[in-house]
Amino acid sequence: MLEMTREQFEELVSQALDRIPPELTRLMDNVAVFVEDEPDPGDPDLLGLYEGTPLTDRGEWYAGVLPDRITIYRGPTLRMCETQEDVVAETEITVVHEIAHHFGIDDERLHALGYG
Repeated sequence: MLEMTREQFEELVSQALDRIPPELTRLMDNVAVFVEDEPDPGDPDLLGLYEGTPLTDRGEWYAGVLPDRITIYRGPTLRMCETQEDVVAETEITVVHEIAHHFGIDDERLHALGYG
């Protein structure tokens, strides 16, 4: 398994977020991004997780709620990647994938677009 500190991995996630076009980041609403070392033991290979209400599902009732949560997992990413470059690429794909869920794009569409 590749070695990378949590701080280094957090920086990769931050860089991936910085590469999201500004016209999209301006549309993101009430969402926070976190880095965790490991996902739930029931899904040890999970790279990222979106928890919340996608923008496409929000209505008049959506007010005063906690932010949506995007979590990117360091351990599974490092275990699946062979090189530092692989980690950079996989982290970017995972960040885009989870942000797409915030915009209401489902897994089937993401896989078709190459973000599976």
